[in-house]
Amino acid sequence: MTDLDRWLDEHGDGLVALRRNLHAHPELSGQERATTDLVCERLRLAGLEPRRLAVGTGLVCDISPDAPASGTDTTVGGRLALRADLDALAMADEKDVAYRSQVPGVSHACGHDVHTAIVLGTALFFAHHPNQLTGPVRFIFQPAEERIPGGALDVIADHGLDGVDAIVGLHCEPKLDVGTIGLKTGAISSAADLAVITLTGPGGHTARPELTVDMVTLAARVVAELPGRVAARVAHLDQEHDPLVKLVFGAIHAGDAANVIPTQCVLKASIRTPSLPVWDELPTAFDHELRSLIDGSGATVHVHYTHGVPPVVNDAEVTGIVGEAAAAAFGHDSIEAAQQSWGGDDFAWFTREVPGTYIRLGVRSPGGPTLDLHAGHFDVDERAIAIGVRLLTAAVERHFADRASIATAAAIATGP
Repeated sequence: MTDLDRWLDEHGDGLVALRRNLHAHPELSGQERATTDLVCERLRLAGLEPRRLAVGTGLVCDISPDAPASGTDTTVGGRLALRADLDALAMADEKDVAYRSQVPGVSHACGHDVHTAIVLGTALFFAHHPNQLTGPVRFIFQPAEERIPGGALDVIADHGLDGVDAIVGLHCEPKLDVGTIGLKTGAISSAADLAVITLTGPGGHTARPELTVDMVTLAARVVAELPGRVAARVAHLDQEHDPLVKLVFGAIHAGDAANVIPTQCVLKASIRTPSLPVWDELPTAFDHELRSLIDGSGATVHVHYTHGVPPVVNDAEVTGIVGEAAAAAFGHDSIEAAQQSWGGDDFAWFTREVPGTYIRLGVRSPGGPTLDLHAGHFDVDERAIAIGVRLLTAAVERHFADRASIATAAAIATGP
């Protein structure tokens, strides 16, 4: 047995218990105080010195190799970062399990509790076995991934990426069986924006809609026609992706009485694209097509458009290193080609700063149902936690082995 085998035999059940604790006590974006305290406490008990972010939630923690007993320094520079996200979603947990959320209307339906357990487990292993490290690693536990534009920006603003040369993250993938790892070079997620439209008119009686702005009918026209108009306006910017834009309304609020035409209607939409050129143009296209659509209706419009997160773009070299690590740890058959998702993730901000890769970690029980992310019954096969720890420790080892090989080759090429 390796040191990692022995450590997981001793601590694997504890990591599952920690995940269930987090699952039962979820916290919304920006409110992850108890979660931050718990992770911080576990790291300190292992002799580490985590640093809480200035925003009050989230933390970073560095681990460096032991000084070599031989006196010959074999460590490699260039810090590698591993990232987890801490927050939960504003939705009910509909599972009937002992670790079901105890917070009404809040649940870990996106697997962030699993991500946290895996990255924390990896940190604790290296804290107990610093001799296994040949280079420095930073563990990032970030807040507010589910809130646009994302807590990754808080990490960056608080110098959480200073000195980092590469970053690796992972995300639960319920479409893949546990033990399967999805990898992809290039864009692996999509840009995700939010828009709030407020339509205002004089109101009136439903018996005489022709004398006023028929607000609900106008809102229905916006819902029905705006997605196609925006997509057509940006179609020339990208010939690779089809569809190019997903503009979906998730909320409409107007009026209270059946016989009263309301004076106001508020519509909320998400706007997604897999294309960076399209993402840059979306705010302008959205505003232009909306105002063109309601022109002449008599209504006034106010738009609050939030430019959210860009696509996560995986670096080829870092993705290749993780692929080599996965193949060595689990075999080549464990690796599948991941597809670009329409979901957004603020890990994208990290990959715009340093080379990185985002891994899809299989969490479906073989032969079991596919429980989608952001669904009330979402859950995971908890064997994925140990697999995630094995994958990240292997990726760390492979990353620094690769850097050492490059440094050796460079030294031989330049000579004494």
